[in-house]
Amino acid sequence: MLHFTEEELADRRARAIALMEERGLDGLLMFRQESMFYLTGYDTFGFCFFQCLYLGADGRLALITRAPDLRQAQNTSMIGDIRIWVDRDGATPASELKAMLSEFGCAGKTLGIEYDAYGLTARNGMAVNAELDGFCGLKDASELVSELRVVKSPAELAYVRRAAELADDALLAAHEVTAPGVFEGDILAAMQGAVFKGGGDYPGNEFIIGSGSDALLCRYFTGRRTLAAQDQLTLEFAGAYRHYHACMMRTIPVGPVRDGHVDMHSACVEALEACRNALRPGGTVGSVFDAHAAVMDRRGYRHARMNACGYSLGAVFAPIWMDYPMFYHANPVVIRPGMVFFAHMILMDSDKDLAMNVGETFIVTDDGNERLSKLPLDLVCR
Repeated sequence: MLHFTEEELADRRARAIALMEERGLDGLLMFRQESMFYLTGYDTFGFCFFQCLYLGADGRLALITRAPDLRQAQNTSMIGDIRIWVDRDGATPASELKAMLSEFGCAGKTLGIEYDAYGLTARNGMAVNAELDGFCGLKDASELVSELRVVKSPAELAYVRRAAELADDALLAAHEVTAPGVFEGDILAAMQGAVFKGGGDYPGNEFIIGSGSDALLCRYFTGRRTLAAQDQLTLEFAGAYRHYHACMMRTIPVGPVRDGHVDMHSACVEALEACRNALRPGGTVGSVFDAHAAVMDRRGYRHARMNACGYSLGAVFAPIWMDYPMFYHANPVVIRPGMVFFAHMILMDSDKDLAMNVGETFIVTDDGNERLSKLPLDLVCR
């Protein structure tokens, strides 16, 4: 069930070990599911419970998890050493982690740990700290594997491109269904169905949909409405394939089009083009945001724009498809070929109750970038 060759996975682990050695780490305790998937292929949502993947500087690899994920790890990864902690009242998996590390000779060593992980709750983090206090040194290494993941291999980019095709399919399905009097649930069903029919996955977070005043929201929320005779529909969604994401964002005017929508759309497209010009190898991630802000502010939309305009994409797990790093002012991360970014031009004018959004996914190339969607950026009205 591996989606990458053993050789590619081994190379990723070797590069992680090289970074560990650079930073004086004898091992790495991983709680991010993204890190586990990247280095071994291990694919699960079981990270909502305590589990940890250990990678030693000597290449040793071991997973401690619950029984439901034993076969999951066996079937989806190349991990050979899988330890199970048993569900019971008063279970202390952190102590079992310490016992495993003691077996591996980690006493007195310095280990990196992914503190910034959805798979490590504050309670479990405190338990790990308490168990390992005085046993070994811990250093926050939350970004170590993320720094490797941010530049995609050719095999990863093939999955990203397939995800982008599925995103196009989803947008075409939305265009076909959207009209006055249509229930939002039918639009979501058509979009997500298009992804599934194409062999895709659930995305890292829910598709975002909002109409009327809720078109100014950029988070999923429960509850559905039916489109009015004159309306606006905001969609933020992703094609996902092998967990790799390609995102898009659109606002679709419904019924008679308001002048404000036309000008806002023009500003979004202009800002997106400015971002494309800034998204080049050697530049910084922060410069892309500045290009976006310059256009929006000049066009008179400072009050309606956001303080970030996109982020990296990759193979990510719930609860969110956002990845490191993000487009915001002065972000110093250097842009490199093989990075994948979602650039979203978001305008939310609360005073006029108008929304307009245009978002696209790009791959950074040797001399610029590649826009993945094959659909036009024209304002589509229904």
